[in-house]
Amino acid sequence: MKGRGDRPTRVGERIREEVSLILQNRVKDPGLGGVTVTDVTMTVDLKIARVHYSVLGGDEERIAARDALGRSRGYIRRELGRVLQMRYSPDVTFHYDTAFERGARIDRLLREATEGPPREE
Repeated sequence: MKGRGDRPTRVGERIREEVSLILQNRVKDPGLGGVTVTDVTMTVDLKIARVHYSVLGGDEERIAARDALGRSRGYIRRELGRVLQMRYSPDVTFHYDTAFERGARIDRLLREATEGPPREE
């Protein structure tokens, strides 16, 4: 028999899929055009879902996406409650995911380190 530790992971994955579908198909806010849901972490009691997202574009698009997600938060929670059929609809919080930016920075630093300083001949 599996322990309870696996359930938050499974519910988080299901919420990630559903939030992605909700943002693509049901929310009509133009600020959500380039939003990608990257991960969802759940609390052990399944009451809070932390949705991590990334945005295509620069700071302007990121700010617009943050504001649009804030406006759509209640609707997304209601839709999740309807689709998931859980006892409690989890409270949804959105967090910008900087993993891609950190990865690009590390990649650039590694490339610079392997190339080395310019040689003088």
